[in-house]
Amino acid sequence: MAKKTTIYDVANEAGVAISTVSRVLNESPYVSDSTKEKVQKAIDKLDFHPQVSARMLAKRQPQIIAVAVPTFTTPFFNEVLKGVKDEIAKLDLDFIIYNTGSDDPEENFKRFVDRGIPDGLIVFSINIPENINKRLQDYDIPVILVGTKHSDYDYFYWDDYSGGFKAGELLANKGYKRIGMIRSHSKSTVSDEREKGFRDALTKQGIELEDQYFVTGITRKHAGYSEEAGYEAIKIFKQRGELPDAIFCSNDAQAIGAMHAIKEMGLSIPSDVALVGYDNIKVSHYLGLTTVDQAMYDVGIRAIQRLAERYKDNSIPLMQATIDPVLIERKSTI
Repeated sequence: MAKKTTIYDVANEAGVAISTVSRVLNESPYVSDSTKEKVQKAIDKLDFHPQVSARMLAKRQPQIIAVAVPTFTTPFFNEVLKGVKDEIAKLDLDFIIYNTGSDDPEENFKRFVDRGIPDGLIVFSINIPENINKRLQDYDIPVILVGTKHSDYDYFYWDDYSGGFKAGELLANKGYKRIGMIRSHSKSTVSDEREKGFRDALTKQGIELEDQYFVTGITRKHAGYSEEAGYEAIKIFKQRGELPDAIFCSNDAQAIGAMHAIKEMGLSIPSDVALVGYDNIKVSHYLGLTTVDQAMYDVGIRAIQRLAERYKDNSIPLMQATIDPVLIERKSTI
């Protein structure tokens, strides 16, 4: 008995993902003409006849989107994903989360894309190099970027330079002279831009930058954006001889760890050491932490809304928005 031709055989013959073949069969508008032609040629060559009942069932299923994130266990990504979850509940969509990991998110994301992806994609804080861009263009599905930008896609991009500058400007304007920063382990656009903005603000105010006041914690979990790393950084400052008068932390989690270490030393905030965090996670309000707000929840909502708009009409002009962070001043710097 001859082996029955399957959708997997068609995908292999056409050199596309199974999900792409499925979209062609279901007459999805999110497939390019050239891709449709490749798939149709493979179907004709293999004499593939999909079951009508299966195709009709597929048409009745809600569309599924993928959300790719470096991690979903940090407060930052939790807040953004909360916006995604709350907004997607209003739509006829399901979603899956793909965790790329924070050590090599681009390479892991590429493997995910190569395996084939659902009907839409939201990508958080992962750069899109040309090899991945080409693959995504082949799929011809709605793609929304959050935290990174690319000329071919809708995106919501945070101005990290502006956020870092505002943090540095605040501390300089309050008269602090020995100002430090707790860095992350990862070298990324996000970390680089925040530090550059911070440094530029201090330089503009005539404050001398000292290398001993720029520290990274030991723990590499979450690329150093963690409570443990913030706690360790304070201990390192102390080992170097003295704490700065004020410290800018790369995120609120670091700042929380730093707060614990400072109080453990018998020091007070802000009298002995002032602190500024980044992200404005919920607990920062109750800790009185000065921080930089990125409206993460709202951006998660907007990303889903934009994806839904693309499902209705994929020919609409690109929306490429830059979010300017807002400094929230609380008692850790007053």
